[in-house]
Amino acid sequence: MRFFVQVDVAFKPSVFDPQGHAVEQAVHSLGYTTAADFRIGKSVTFSIEAADEPAARAVVEQISLRVLSNPVMERFTYHLTAAGDDSSGTDAVATPSREGIHR
Repeated sequence: MRFFVQVDVAFKPSVFDPQGHAVEQAVHSLGYTTAADFRIGKSVTFSIEAADEPAARAVVEQISLRVLSNPVMERFTYHLTAAGDDSSGTDAVATPSREGIHR
């Protein structure tokens, strides 16, 4: 069974985000002083072949922990959608996202 995956990775709230800070400074210099708390992350999409959803989740979590994120400084969430699902991958119908486990 094929699944489509979107993994979003961002710094943990306790970690300073230099890109987010730079964007916030730029936005404020343009006069948008009410905008705050910018955080910059990355989004990775891919597909995976697995026997079932639990097997796909297990592989996605391992890829996210071991390759896509640094568990010391970052956290991740992911969305898993079965191929052929008529939901077009919307969060409301897709499998709920799950925050990564950080050791």
